[in-house]
Order: sequence, then C-alpha cells, then structure tokens
Amino acid sequence: MRVKVWGVLIALLVIFQSDAVLGLERSDANVPKENKDPFNSLDERRQLAWVDSVFENQNFEDRLGQLFMVAAYSNKDERHKQDLARLITDHNIGGLIFFQGGPVRQANLTNYFQSISRVPLFIAMDAEWGVSMRLDSVITFPKAMTLGALPNDDLIYEMGREIAYQFKELGMHINFAPVVDVNSNPNNPVIGYRAFGEEKRLVARKSIAYMKGLQDHGIMANAKHFPGHGDTESDSHHTLPLIRHSETRIKDIDLYPYREMIDNDLMSVMVAHLHIPSMDSERNKATSLSKYVVSDLLKRQMNFNGLVFTDALNMKGVSSYIRPGEVELAALLAGNDVLVFSQDVAKAKALILQAIADGKISQEEVDERIRKILKAKYWAGLGRTEKIETKNLINRLNSPTAELLAEKLYGSAITVTSNKDDFLPIKQLDFKKIASLTIGGNGLEFQKRLDKYARIEHFQIGKGLDAGSLDNIEKKLKDFDTVIIGVMGISNSPTRSFGVTMTDFNFIKKLGQDKNVVLVTFGNAYASKYVPELPHNILAFENNIFTQRLVPEIIFGARDAHGILPVSINLNLRSGAGGYLPGLGRLAYSIPESQEMDSKVLARIDTVMEISIKRRAFPGGVVLVAKNGQVVFEKAYGHYDYNKTKEVTTETVYDLASITKVLATTQAVMFLASRGVIDMDKPIGRYIPELRNTNKEDLILKDILAHEAGLVAFIPHYAKTVEAGKWKTDYYRPKAEPGFSLPVSNDMYGVNSLKDSLWVWTVNSSLRKPEPGRRKYSYVYSDLTMYLMQALVETMTNQPMDEFLDQNIYGPLGLYTMSFNPIKKYSKDWIAPTEDDITWRKRLVHGYVHDQGAAMYGGVAGHAGLFGKANDLAVMMQMMLNGGKYGDVYFLDEMTIKDFTKRQSNQSRRGWGWDKPEPERGKGGSAGVLAPKSTFGHTGFTGTCVWADPDNDLVYVFLSNRVHPDANNNTLLKDGVRPEIHDIIYQAMRNPAQQKGFWNLLE
Repeated sequence: MRVKVWGVLIALLVIFQSDAVLGLERSDANVPKENKDPFNSLDERRQLAWVDSVFENQNFEDRLGQLFMVAAYSNKDERHKQDLARLITDHNIGGLIFFQGGPVRQANLTNYFQSISRVPLFIAMDAEWGVSMRLDSVITFPKAMTLGALPNDDLIYEMGREIAYQFKELGMHINFAPVVDVNSNPNNPVIGYRAFGEEKRLVARKSIAYMKGLQDHGIMANAKHFPGHGDTESDSHHTLPLIRHSETRIKDIDLYPYREMIDNDLMSVMVAHLHIPSMDSERNKATSLSKYVVSDLLKRQMNFNGLVFTDALNMKGVSSYIRPGEVELAALLAGNDVLVFSQDVAKAKALILQAIADGKISQEEVDERIRKILKAKYWAGLGRTEKIETKNLINRLNSPTAELLAEKLYGSAITVTSNKDDFLPIKQLDFKKIASLTIGGNGLEFQKRLDKYARIEHFQIGKGLDAGSLDNIEKKLKDFDTVIIGVMGISNSPTRSFGVTMTDFNFIKKLGQDKNVVLVTFGNAYASKYVPELPHNILAFENNIFTQRLVPEIIFGARDAHGILPVSINLNLRSGAGGYLPGLGRLAYSIPESQEMDSKVLARIDTVMEISIKRRAFPGGVVLVAKNGQVVFEKAYGHYDYNKTKEVTTETVYDLASITKVLATTQAVMFLASRGVIDMDKPIGRYIPELRNTNKEDLILKDILAHEAGLVAFIPHYAKTVEAGKWKTDYYRPKAEPGFSLPVSNDMYGVNSLKDSLWVWTVNSSLRKPEPGRRKYSYVYSDLTMYLMQALVETMTNQPMDEFLDQNIYGPLGLYTMSFNPIKKYSKDWIAPTEDDITWRKRLVHGYVHDQGAAMYGGVAGHAGLFGKANDLAVMMQMMLNGGKYGDVYFLDEMTIKDFTKRQSNQSRRGWGWDKPEPERGKGGSAGVLAPKSTFGHTGFTGTCVWADPDNDLVYVFLSNRVHPDANNNTLLKDGVRPEIHDIIYQAMRNPAQQKGFWNLLE
C-alpha cells in the first residue's frame, strides 16, 4: 500500500514540475536568456555618443519628461495644439500618441511639434490594422481575427512591412500592435476581433510575423495587453477587469506568445489594466501598477529588456482608483518605462521627484530608463529628424502595393465553413435561378460583383423585420432555387448579440428548407454562433469593399478559398473549420499590379479616351483589360450620347457589330468542328442542301472563313426595299400586323418572308472572278461569309443560331447580357444607342441592331446582331485562352481554337473567321503594333474591338458607339484610338519577358 502511495506522489511531483503545467514549455525555461539589448544600433559607438549628448545636455527634471507620452489629435482645434506645444517646451515630454484625424493634418502637426522639441519626439499610434484605425483617407488592412484565418503568415509579415512604410511616411516610430491576447472568451467585449485567435501557438506565430514586418523595417512593435486580456468579460476602458485564473494557467496560455516574441527580439510591451489576484492580491490593484507583474515577471523572469509602456492612464481601469499624477508615479514604481496618456505631467513629475527624495526609487534607476528611451529613439532614426513631405502624401499611403496587399489578405482569409455536396463554387449556371438578399446593411458592391457571374435578381431588407415583411420577401424568392444571402450590419458587441436578430436567422433557416442558401456573414465571426446550421456557410470576418467584392469570386470559383477559422464559435463551428476550396478558373478582378502591370501607365488610357470624347470620336465607351485570368482594368467613359443624357457604366451594353462574326457565328462553327460534326476541308454544299446546284456549292469551309472563297464584299440588301428614300410597303410597316411581325427597329416591322428574301439574294449573288493565272480566289473581306456560316450552323443544329448559342455557350458561361435582340430580354436603358438613321429607318436605332442586313434578318445574323457588355467579351476570350474551358465546362477543343486563330494563308493576316495583326514586323493592322503575331480578335463597325493574346494571356476589349449619331463619323479610325490603347496595355507590362510583341518588334 505504501509503495502505491509513494508511486502516486512521485508521479504527481513529476507532473507538477513539468514545463507545460508551469507554463514555460522549455527545458531551460528557468535559465535566463542572454541579456540581449533589442535597441543596439549597428553603429553602437555613435548611438551611445548621441544618447550621452542628449542626456547630459538636460538637467534631471527636464530629463523626466522623456518618460511621458501624451495624446494628440489632428482633428482638434488650435487650443489643443498649443496645449501640446506647452507640454513639449515646458516639460520636454518624450512623445506623442496620435489618435483621430487625417494624414496631412497629422503630418503638419508632427512637423511643427518636432521643430519646437529640444529632444526629438517619439511619435506613436494604435494602428493594429494600419493607420486607418485612427486616420481618415487611408486604406484599411484586416483586423487580427481576419488575419488569424490566414493559412500562412507571410502575408502578415508583408502587412507589417506596409504599415511600417505608412508610419515612415507619417514620421512615426512606434506601433502599439500587435494584440497578442489569446482570446479564449467569445464574450470578451474589448478584444474579440482584435485577437488572432484562441490558440496560443497560432497567436504567437502570427504576432511574430506582424512584429518582424514592422521591426525589420524600422518601426518598433509593441505586444499588448500584458499579461493577457483574452479571457475577460469587461473592458478596461470602462472598469478594472477581473481575471481569476491561476498564475500557472496564465503562464501556460497567455504568456506563451510573449515568450516567443521576446525570443525573437520584441522591442516593447504594453501592460494592461487588469486585476489578477493570483499575481497581485492587493485590492483593485491593476497589473500595470503591480511591481510583481512589471518588474519581477516581465523584466526579470521573462528577461525582457525592451521598453515597457503602460496602457493609457486615462482608462477607468486605473483612473477610477488613483488620481492623475499619482497613477503615473505608481506606474513608474511598478517598473514601467513610458507613461502613456498622462493626464497631469506637471503633477506627475513633482511626485516622482518627491518619491526619489523619499527613497521610494533612485535617480539612477530613473536615469537608466531615460537612457533606454533615448537609445530606442536613436534606433528609430531620431538621431536625425527629417521633415515629413506632405505633397501627394495620401496617394503614397494608398499605393497600389497597399491595395493589392489588402486584397490578398482579405481574400486569403475568407473561410468556407461548410459546403455540403460540393455545391460551392456554383456550377451549371444555366440550370440555376439565383437571387441575392442582403440583410441589415449596404451590400451594393457585393451584389454588383455577383452580377459579373450570372443573372441574379437582387433584394435588400433591414434587420429585424416583422413577420409580414418577411413573408412578403419569401414570396418574392419563391421561384428561385438558389439564394445568396449577405448578412450585413454586424457589430462587435457580444452583449448585444453582435447586432444580429434571431428573427432574421429563423427566416434564413426557413428559406434553407427548400432552397440552396449560401449564407455569408460579413462581420465578427462570433456572430455566427446565432447562424442556423446551413449547408453552405461563408465567413468574411469584415464588411468592406474588399470582402464584398471578393466573396462573390469565391462563390463562383474565380478564386480559391483558403481561410481556416481561428476561433470556436459553437459546437458546430470549431476552430480549424474551413481550409482549401479550389476555384473553377472563372475571371477574377484585381488591380494591374496583381499581374505585374503598372497602373500609372494604364492611366494613359484615361487621357486617350477623354481626348477622343472631346474630339467627338464617340460619346462614350468602355475599356477592359484582363491578364492571366484577372480583370485588371475596367473603366467606363463619357455618356450614351453627346447630350449627356445618361452616363456610361461598365455594365452598359453595346452593339458589337462584326464582333458577332467571331463571338457568335465562328464560335458555333468551332463548336461543331470540335465535335467532328463538320470538316473544314469539305465544301459547304455537303452540309447545306439549298446550296447544291448553285455557285456556292463547292466553296470550301476554310476558304469561306478565310475570306478567300470568291464572295463579294457586301450586298446592300436594304436598297432593294426602299424607293425614293421611302420604305416599300411590300417590305415594311410601322406597326406589327399579320404578315409583318419581323422586328427591324422600333416601330418598324418587316414582312415575315424578308429573311428568306435576303437568303435568296445572297445565294444567287455572283462570285468574284479569280485573278488571271490563279486558280485560287484572292482575299476580299466579305459579310456574305457569315450569312453562309449561319446557315451552316442552323442546318447542322436544327435550331436558330441565337437559341443554339444561348443554350450551349452564353448560358453556361453566365452571359445573360450577351444576346441578339436584347430589347426582348432587358431594359433599353442598359443599351447605348447607335445611329440616328435618316436614310433608311428614319429613326434613332436604340436596342436594335445597327447593321441593315442583320436588321432585315430579324436581328439575328451571322455577321452582326450580337450585343454585350465588356465583361461578356472578356469571358468569351478568356475561355478561348483557357483552351476552350471556362468554369466547369469544356466548350471547345484546344486544337480547334489553335487552328481557327492562326494565320491561314499568305494572302492575308486572317485566321478562320478571326482577324489578326499584320504579319510584317512593325505593323499591327487593327491591333496594336506591340501585339504579338499570335494575337487574334476582331473589330466592329459601331466602334468596338476585342483582342486575345495567348503568349501573354491577355484580353483587351474596347466598346463604343462611334456611329452615334452619324455612322459616317470616322474619327475613331483616323485617330487610331483602338490600336493606341492596345499598345498602352503592352507598355504597362512591368516584366519585359511579358512584352513578347514589343521585344519581337525590336529584333
């Protein structure tokens, strides 16, 4: 029996001596580390000389001012400025911590304050997610919990580096970040989203990455809130939080990140206002004022030699118990080096002098801390102060580098916590009827970005609606099988249920009973504990322009999802949920720098477009550039007309004119060729019985599409239907009536047999004569090519070409605005007008095809009639560059694409259906001179073009309505606007290896 008892006692002794229980987790945890000074400069001799010089040039009372850091605001009045100036000149304070304001105003204040200070000032800021935490007009980086979801920490380091750059631009030196609290309490009212997560190793890892990003680039990091604010249910800004954990538990969990950071050269720590009886049992004693916590635990046991800052001394956690002046003395006696947000510097200095006289602290000890502060100032670059340059300051703070980094951070953090049956990313777009619903806030950017991928009907409601209102919305959603819901308006207050209402979530749960509901929570992850168990949940962590734009890209597979939940929400949503979800390769949207292109160079497009509009080359237009599957430039210019009745947007639909040939008819022909339905080496008469025994019977398909089949360039079919400038009544009527139901234009209807007449006229047309001595026809660009190809498609598919394309290409691609006869499908307000046709139609053409022959064909013709917006064209061309695949669908065979888009003969630059650059070096033809010869695309008479470059994975789209109001306006062509913009795009490529066309040109 004794043996068993002793065995148990020995086992317990071993357990309780273990590092894990002691919270030290190292075999050498009790052995002091090397006494390393984090502020040693590379030129230590010069550093010490500067410190000695500054130190000796002040008397002791003046030197005391270095211990104080007071609050500064750039949004306050002149009185505040002068109050600070007096503290600087009269009390020689050591630094300022800036709060709310603006970048330029703060920079001007900093320049002034530094100019009047005898000792250079430390300038600090609480900038946990960048200076936008305090200043307006600056890009916002993610909060810590969002960063906690990142699968790796490299981006956090980059964020630290970019924030360091922001600090340098503003003349600042200390960032009171990162928060290294282990947030083990979801009801924590002050930390929560400001912490990386609930697991100590994750917090340590990410804190170190942030710290190094700052410190490697000359900005002092600050770990807070020591010894750990992660498990509180009150806010030290308003009261003194009580933590009842044992010291052993605190050392194990809360101090772990600090130990790791100290080992990695952490430069400063902020001590929190907490009451922890296991560490200091004195009634209402804050940790910031505890000598055991600051001097014994942090400085001695943990061997921390950096600067120790108090948390703000105006916070109720201390100010409720000790008066200004006295609290500063208590903090100094506890061992703090810098007294932050002092409320009464003069009184505090007097009390410190008295404490020295009373023997409570020695002057030598105070001087040692002052010397450490001065040494840190030299490390921070204050051995020589420079005036902040305010010109273009806001632009420098909001650089493309910063924007791209923010996009990467937010995008990588988005977490798909559930995805039943792999519903996400959404596939088979043509078989789904989709709606979106935002609850409780502005989701405009979210819904606009969703529109890039499919036809979606949008709804918006407020939070906590009554049952009747919710029933009404439910009825409107009745016919949709998929509903994407964005929950907005989420707060960070656990006491207020994070701003969500159970009414809303019960409504969402009800919708999920018979629909595929994709639920996106735009805000604090802890709010998700109220979310019903739905099969498709996404956490965006925050609600801003980045997350609203990025989430749709994950929903539709334009981006991969990577986020991993860093906290446990409830029993169903545990830390570690989420992970990698591969995308489908649909187009994503970013900035030029994401693909190594230069925004400043692409900005020249703005100038070209603005000049062209002023020259009345066209009233408005859209330019889009996609690189490597990312749309990096998409801008709208001008108006629908010169009266400026409506502004063009990137969603404006244009008449594509001859682009129809390649994005409609040729696509359908390629579709058939990919599947072996047709053979390009065979005569067209083999497939279209009507052409047998005609002069078209033996024309070879490949010759027809290369414009080398002898077809005449153009037949003005409409001329046969007018007389003396008026419509022949045999062909047209102003109203639809029996026998006249073919829509030609608004209030203009053609005889039902009009299309048959045009076909007969086309079939009966003469062929050109071959040139003498040649068996093969020469090249002549002909619209008749596509009349024949349309007939081929419709014969082989046994359905109208527009229906075939909708079912097999446009629908599966989600291109709901790419359409023939758009006026039948969506509002005319979406469409830019074309010609004010005074010759034939006698009216403004708006919503109907401009080309006369296509209009007489009922709006669906092989050579014209297709309408679309810039994004539609980009999707089509990206599908081509992808080898015929887009999303989850294979549309075309890759070899077929290569065959059709290569140059087909020595007679012209053309492919089969496709246009190409001129083959001679230094010539571009309709394309830019810098475009590689592999480029393919087409132009359109109405003022459009589209080009794809397989060498550089580049798409260029230009849309305009240059024919408005007069089709004879050729300024666009004479000025060479489209190829000029094409060349600007190549000039914007930063990587010379990308500029293949350019370098080929120079060879």
